[in-house]
Amino acid sequence: MKYIHELKKWPEFTWSQERLADQLAAVRHRQGRLIGRMEGLGFQLRAEAVLQSLTEEVLKSSEIEGEQLNRDQVRSSLARRLGMDIGALTHADRNVEGVVEMMLDATQKFDAPITTERLFGWHAALFSTGRSGMTKIRAGRWRDESSGPMQVVSGPIGRQRVHFQAPDADRVAGEMRAFLAWFNGKRPIDSVLKAGLAHLWFVTIHPFDDGNGRIARAIADLALARSESSPQRFYSMSAQICSERKSYYTILESTQKSNLDITDWLEWFLGCLGRAFEGTETVLASVLKKAEFWEKHGGESFNDRQRKLLNRLLDGFEGKLTSTKWATIGKCSQDTAGRDIEDLVKRGILMKNSGGGRSTSYSLEGGRR
Repeated sequence: MKYIHELKKWPEFTWSQERLADQLAAVRHRQGRLIGRMEGLGFQLRAEAVLQSLTEEVLKSSEIEGEQLNRDQVRSSLARRLGMDIGALTHADRNVEGVVEMMLDATQKFDAPITTERLFGWHAALFSTGRSGMTKIRAGRWRDESSGPMQVVSGPIGRQRVHFQAPDADRVAGEMRAFLAWFNGKRPIDSVLKAGLAHLWFVTIHPFDDGNGRIARAIADLALARSESSPQRFYSMSAQICSERKSYYTILESTQKSNLDITDWLEWFLGCLGRAFEGTETVLASVLKKAEFWEKHGGESFNDRQRKLLNRLLDGFEGKLTSTKWATIGKCSQDTAGRDIEDLVKRGILMKNSGGGRSTSYSLEGGRR
């Protein structure tokens, strides 16, 4: 069995334009309608939608790789860099700042060419300590052969299964020159298809010791931003990939072990993108609900802790909100948390959920948890 990068005509990818035509047209139509709908929102609502979508993109792109980032830190880092006022900002760890830096550079500067130095900058931002976990890596440089072949494996040590083996390290520089020349070139190809092809091509080269998946998704996001001629992101491709992780890895592996006809991969990519658009409905509903809430309660007085926790609930609080979690997030005593909550219950803003004692939890009146 050969991997596609070992084939004689690599990287001369082909695909069936006929098979993709209707699906691409449908995705493009939905994409245009989505952008038009979002542009019809007021500036503040549109900015909030962008912030939520980018937060999901950063969180889920890392989650795909098994890394859980703090939502508050990601949101605060994004808001600060986008110049948005969301109240008190949470200090963000360096690893969070690095992912945010890369994502914003890709989406906000989508019309700038991708260069070797730019990719090195993204990689160095992801691994500012020069380590991935406990492992020392070549941050901001192409991988070498010091750690042996670059393989994607699963399973316990001793019974590991190799899903893919990347090109040898001595090929990486040349492979990346070819990739960047194509990406920055003017060959006629629809920008959405280009996003799917770029994702596959980059992750097949696997040019870095680590972070290849996150950078591949950032490159795809850049291409999608180009397809919309806008830095504003209203959907998260990474969130959709994360929810379809099993099928993502299955189609990726089968494509990398097949021939250079990548029609199946592009069909999957277009389908995933279409389903990502559907996720925008959730984002939009959340943004509108939040705007309605603060419009309704705009004349009322809240302390900083209450305002912070209410926003957390409106943004989609994970799990159940208890007085203990309130005290932890609000950085206050249990008694203070109890008084904050009781005040909101009396005002009809929070409601007590079923269950009592230590398990007592609260949600926004109206059923939004």
